This record gives sequence, C-alpha cells and structure tokens, in this order.
Amino acid sequence: MRISRSARKAIAGYVYIMPWIIGFLLFTAFPFFYSLYLSFFHVNFTVSGIETEYVGWKYYIYAFRNDTAFPLNFSNTIINIVLSTPLVVIFALIVAILLNRKLHARTFFRLLYFLPVVIISGPVISELVTNNAASIVDPRRYFIYRFFLMVPNTISYPFLYMFNNLVLILWFSGVQILFFLAGLQKISSSIYEAAQIDGANDWVIFWKITLPLVRPFVIVNTIYTIVDLASFANNPVNTSITQHMFDIDKPYSYSSALSWIYFAAVMGILGVAYMLLHERRKKKI
Repeated sequence: MRISRSARKAIAGYVYIMPWIIGFLLFTAFPFFYSLYLSFFHVNFTVSGIETEYVGWKYYIYAFRNDTAFPLNFSNTIINIVLSTPLVVIFALIVAILLNRKLHARTFFRLLYFLPVVIISGPVISELVTNNAASIVDPRRYFIYRFFLMVPNTISYPFLYMFNNLVLILWFSGVQILFFLAGLQKISSSIYEAAQIDGANDWVIFWKITLPLVRPFVIVNTIYTIVDLASFANNPVNTSITQHMFDIDKPYSYSSALSWIYFAAVMGILGVAYMLLHERRKKKI
C-alpha cells in the first residue's frame, strides 16, 4: 500500500514530537490535570494527608470580584503579550533579512543577537528586570517619543509601549531571528535573480517573494513568541500565581484557578493568531 506524501510528512512530524508526547504523558499530564481538579476544590492539609472540598467556580469568581490585584495584572499581561508579539516578530524578520546578506563578520553579528537568549535564562533575567536593566535606553530624550506623548492615548499607546520596552523586545528576539534565517536560506537565489532581471526592486521582492515564502516561519515565530512571553517568570500574572501558591486559607486551589484563567486566555490569543496568519487553502472547483 502506497502512502501519500502528506501522510508521510504527518508521520515524520509525529515521530519528531514523540519524545515530547512521551515526556508529557509520563511527567506532566498528571500535575497538569490535577491542577484543574484542585481549582474547583478547597484544599486542607491534615495529618492524614490532603483533603479536598468541592467549591465549584468559587475561586474563578473570586479572582475577578474580590482580588483587587489580579484583574489589573491579568489585563496588563495580556496587553503586553498582544503588543509585544508583533514587535518581536517584525524586528526579528528585519534583522534576519539584514544578517542573511553577505556581510563581513556575519557570524559574529548572528551570535551577538542570539546571546540574549542565554542571558534571559533562569534567575539572571529576574535580577536584570529587578535592577531596571531593561530601562538602560531612555526614550524620553528623543523628539519622536515626546511627539507621541502629545498624541491621543488610543493612537500613541502602541508606539510608546514599543519605545518603553525596546530592550525587552531585543532580548526576546534571538530564537526568532534564527528561525527566520533558516527560512531565508531555503529560498533559492535564482528566484531573486529572475525578479531583478524582470525589473523588480527590493520592496517588490520583499512583498512578492520573501514574505510569502517565509510565511510558515512567521506563524511558528508568532506562536513561539506568545508562549515565550506568557511563560516569562517575571510577568505580573506568573508572579501573582507564585505568590498565592501557599496561601494559608486557600493553598494550591486559588493559584490553580489563576493558572487556568491565564492558560485559557493565552490559548485564545494563540487561536486568534493562528486564524489570522495560517494560509487558507483555495477550494478546488
């Protein structure tokens, strides 16, 4: 029996992700779903072990009605993810295009942009953020920043956010640059040569050749960036979850509810991003 090409690709994909699936089933599946269970129960620690009492949606309602800090932390985190993701992806694509050109010391510059990926790992980034290392560039000194301060907030907010978080955007773009470089290097140079012979300029080549061919990498980088930003240990929601984990009156239960609220919101963002960016197949007539 002959297997179609698409089926072979699907099988190869499952083989590659099989180690992750096995690891998830062995080490992550139980705590993952157990946290969902705990979010609907009140936990008591007794001498005989953990006792649970069903409370339904109590902690989910409490998060938005009674907790004064979580709604603000939640909205700020979601806004940061939504605004930062396109900035990181666009910046990574621009840098990848520049690094893909024949430049002197090109390998050094690639290493330079990937270095922050190593720096932001673990507690190092926590210390950097705590000591305001992300604010080493003061955008208030520049005219363009002061100009946007005079513009209505609904228009200026995305631009002011970009200027205020410029260093963080640079920190979170290392892996995405490598992904885009891999995609750009798969494009045959003969395609660009043929376009230039036909009189296409760099702008037309980018929109008609480069961007369509790296579109799958745009989707991958967008999903990766959303997950990367959402799992950032120092964002307000993750900090709030950690702080409530060992509450005396509601240990584990409330933090589990916060985790699942956050998880649902991030999955919603991922779903919207995929629907906006995935390539729609034309129906055959």
